[in-house]
This record gives sequence, structure tokens and C-alpha cells, in this order.
Amino acid sequence: MRRGSASLLMGTDVKIDVRRNILEANQQLSQKNNDFFTLNRVLAVNIMASPGAGKTSTILATIGRLGGEAAFGVIEGDIASSIDTEKIAAAGIPVVQINTGNMCHLDAPMIGKVLDRFSYDTPSILFIENVGNLVCPAEFGMGEDVNVVIASVPEGHDKPAKYPAIFIKADAILLNKIDSRDSEDFDWGRFRETVQGLNPAAPLFEISCRTGAGMENWCQWLLERFRSKCLQ
Repeated sequence: MRRGSASLLMGTDVKIDVRRNILEANQQLSQKNNDFFTLNRVLAVNIMASPGAGKTSTILATIGRLGGEAAFGVIEGDIASSIDTEKIAAAGIPVVQINTGNMCHLDAPMIGKVLDRFSYDTPSILFIENVGNLVCPAEFGMGEDVNVVIASVPEGHDKPAKYPAIFIKADAILLNKIDSRDSEDFDWGRFRETVQGLNPAAPLFEISCRTGAGMENWCQWLLERFRSKCLQ
């Protein structure tokens, strides 16, 4: 009995060391990516959300409103397919697809390998659409300057309570699809209270990419971040 327990503990220790090494290696490459972004006057924006929350539509609506204020690029992270990349490319926006296979998040090495696919002649905003997951993207930095979490009304008001880590990491939180017919069942007070309790420093923008409601305030906040980093 005692021998079996010792063996189990040894196995557990190995797993912890491997995980720590992976995270430390990722952090080193994340800093390298961030140095690259700073040198090339790029504001890198990590977009995190569950599937269907509106990551691609938010990126397109944001670029549509900020067009002329900056150059833009998009890295599309998906487990498979290039459906969202085709939407971005159809709008004339430079975009690179990363398919992760079975991995549920992007990481710093993946981003570093595609940075030479863009040009950096003028200050720019690079959106990184980070697969579709509210768990793993919170752990793996990529060198981004801004972390944005998108929730949506049809998902329900309980997402911040169920997945607190990703909301704590966010620099800004977007609640999308506020025009949804599901809004009557959405507890707005509980959602706002939970978000505020987890991350009082992050602004909450309630938006609809479909109608444009709330987009102005969100875009203005992002534009200020861009100007502060890239135009000083």
C-alpha cells in the first residue's frame, strides 16, 4: 500500500515539472513576440471566447469602424477549417490561418512562426482569434498587448462564474448579441455583478455586432490603447 502511494506521488511530480517547463518556455517566446510587436509598432489583441460568441463578427465590425485609423491584420486560430479566414479575406484584410489540430488554444511558438507573413510599413492592430475556448487560452500568453474576452447573451449570464480565470485575465470584456431574443432570460444584474467582482479594472462593453449598438465606446477604448502604444 505504502509502495503504491509512493509510486503515484513520483508520477504526479513528473507531470508538474513537465507542465512548468512548457509554461516557462512559452513565456520566453511570448516575451520575444511582444518585443517584435513593440519594435514594429503593432498592438496585438488576443480575442478569446467560446464558439459562437461572435469573435469573427466582432473583429470585422471593429475594423469596419476603425478603418483609416490603423492598418490591420488577423491571425485566425481554429482546430480545423478556414471558414473564418475566408470571411476576413473577403473583406480585404490580411489574414493568416493557424489550424491547431486537437489543441484548444494558440500559444507563443505558433504566433512567432507566422509573424513574417504580414508587412509592418505602418502602425497596425493585429487581432489574434484564439480558437473557441474559455479555459486553456487563459494560461498561454502569446506576446499580446491586450486580452479581450467576449461573452454573449445566448450563452447565459453564468459564464463568468463558471470560467473565472479567463475573465480575471481580461483587459476588457465584451457582452455581445445584446439584441438577442434570449435577452429576456438573461440576468443582466448577476452578469455585471459577477464580472465586476472578478475583475473590477476591466471595462465591460455591451455590444451588438449586428445592430452596431455599443460599438462606438468599445472601438474608442481600443483606439486609445493603439495610439498610446504605437503613435507616441
